[in-house]
Amino acid sequence: MVGCSCAVCESNDSRDKRTRSSIYVQTPEYTWVIDTGTDFRTQCLRENVRQLDAVVYTHSHTDHVMGFDDLRPFCGGDRLLPIYASRETMEDLQRIFAFAFKGENLFPGYVRPDPRLIEGPFQLGETQLTPLQVLHGRAHVNGYLFRRRGAKLAAYLSDCKVVPDEVVEQIKGVKVLILDALRHKEHPTHMNVAEALEIARRVSPSQTWFTHICHELSHAETQAGLPPNVFMAYDGLKLRV
Repeated sequence: MVGCSCAVCESNDSRDKRTRSSIYVQTPEYTWVIDTGTDFRTQCLRENVRQLDAVVYTHSHTDHVMGFDDLRPFCGGDRLLPIYASRETMEDLQRIFAFAFKGENLFPGYVRPDPRLIEGPFQLGETQLTPLQVLHGRAHVNGYLFRRRGAKLAAYLSDCKVVPDEVVEQIKGVKVLILDALRHKEHPTHMNVAEALEIARRVSPSQTWFTHICHELSHAETQAGLPPNVFMAYDGLKLRV
């Protein structure tokens, strides 16, 4: 956190050095990123991301969209890049990044978005993504369930305060649950650790990984107090499902 000298901000543990929440998904036939936050460029350079077939958005808050213009390298030549978002999020993207969506700047090296509204489950390669609407304060945010050949492989709920019962039922028994857990103290728009643990208990995944973690949580200290199948995520974490 800018200007902070707390123990986590000054920690020498690399797992306490956190950029904005996002995931990059690679399957044998297709790759995509969920959200292009303010640190998107830094993350792509760090992880040597060279291929991107689509972008999926959870919502339009600045920490999840402001890396949009750094999608330029993935729009080489005349290539259009599919952009998936809810209607509300797409409208915000088209307003904020009007220069890209209006089609008036289709010069080489510019972002060339192909907007695709999410109105239900959709396919990216052989993976089915099911949108999961959760509450993030007053905002309605999309989480996502990933299925391949009918198997519930992973669910991603990065920003949420309330996970409705029907969403819990949809993702129950998923192999990997990636879940918002901001801090220990209660927060008006994010789950704290206790609330996230309760959702994990109800979903009963094989593994739970906490994300969207603020500087009030030390990685090592928090991990030491978690159940055996619950883990603190960290920048650069790679999961094979």
